[in-house]
Amino acid sequence: MRVLFVANPEKAHVLPMLPLAWALRTAGHEVRVASTPWFTDVITQAGLTAVPVGRDYDLWELLRRSMHTVTDWSYRPDYGLPAPYDAAHAPDEADWAHLTEGYERIVRLWHRPASFPMIADLVRFARAWCPDLVLWEPLAMAAPIAAEACGAAHGRLLWSIDAFGRTRERFLELRDQQPASRRTDPLGEWLDGYARMYGGAFSESMVTGQFTVDQLPASLRLESGLPTLPLRFIPYGGPAVLPKWLWTPPERPRVALTMGVSSTDHGAGYAFDIQDVLDSLADLDIEVVATVAEEEQRELARVPDNARLVPYVPLHALAPTCDLAIHHAGFGTFLTMARHPVPQLLLPWDFDGPTLGRQAAAQGGSLVIDADRAGAQAVREAVLRLLGEPGFQERAAALRDEIHALPTPNALVPRLEELTARFRAPARRPESA
Repeated sequence: MRVLFVANPEKAHVLPMLPLAWALRTAGHEVRVASTPWFTDVITQAGLTAVPVGRDYDLWELLRRSMHTVTDWSYRPDYGLPAPYDAAHAPDEADWAHLTEGYERIVRLWHRPASFPMIADLVRFARAWCPDLVLWEPLAMAAPIAAEACGAAHGRLLWSIDAFGRTRERFLELRDQQPASRRTDPLGEWLDGYARMYGGAFSESMVTGQFTVDQLPASLRLESGLPTLPLRFIPYGGPAVLPKWLWTPPERPRVALTMGVSSTDHGAGYAFDIQDVLDSLADLDIEVVATVAEEEQRELARVPDNARLVPYVPLHALAPTCDLAIHHAGFGTFLTMARHPVPQLLLPWDFDGPTLGRQAAAQGGSLVIDADRAGAQAVREAVLRLLGEPGFQERAAALRDEIHALPTPNALVPRLEELTARFRAPARRPESA
């Protein structure tokens, strides 16, 4: 069969999709990955075929403008998620007005601007290539439009907690309680306009997919009634070279300090003071390996003797050597460390980080401090707890076991084949089957 992956031009969204893309490829299926033109190098570096569609835009700049410069935006920094998706963090606090107003803003400020540049080109390609299955990340809403336009089966492939699906469930629950005259649906109405443009009509699958592939283990997922396929997370961070200092085990407990690639890729900097954190750990009998961009390294006044600063290191190679990780609660960073198993200090600052951090702390293998409250003393105390209290290592091991019990990408392929046969439109070209 032919499988089309669709993603916005953002590494944190695309890279977690690629192991499944390769599993489908090695199972004999044709695979294409569609995103905007400037992002093709990220896809082709993974050995996959890129399909450039639409015109370029910076997703981070779009999100930054919408969350922090729009005066009528309902935004809770402690939740990270903007309205209406903050309902995923605290669904009982989200009433009908909050959700409808939030959806109206999110369509106007996120979904429409991020999707419009890709829609026409993506539909044109999908109708020409006739994929049997479209797998899309939840912010790439051009994908379900294209899938419905060409009759393909389609499902979401998550890159973090399912704030989008959980919010939609809460919205539908409250909508059913409203009189008919108040049952407005800004997201559904926007998607319906495109569905009708291409000869179809809106259905809920355009919001949450005909199914959802979730790479988080059950203990970290948000409660949901959506049809979900669990998938084991396989780390992939792009091209990597193993440095010689990673060839041998560390002589002291190793602590990784990283805030991911997205912040530095987009000039967002760091959400806490790197110098203060390094200084707070300087007298401990540990080795700190900190991935700090070169321009940020130049801003440091000193580097403690127990710290190694590198601009980048393959995280999947570093993780097995670590006793602790300090990071931003990024999905890929968290699960890469969790596989080995490494207790983690999470310093979330935006979007899905605070909610993922809350789930991780409840699981028991992590501690969480909001990035804007991550002072040197607080970080130091948390590090000492995570290294000194065996309960964190025990819970980290339990999470590792939970992850390894999930189906691998290769094991998931037959299930995707079954779902494709069930959901795709019957009039398919024989050569695409």
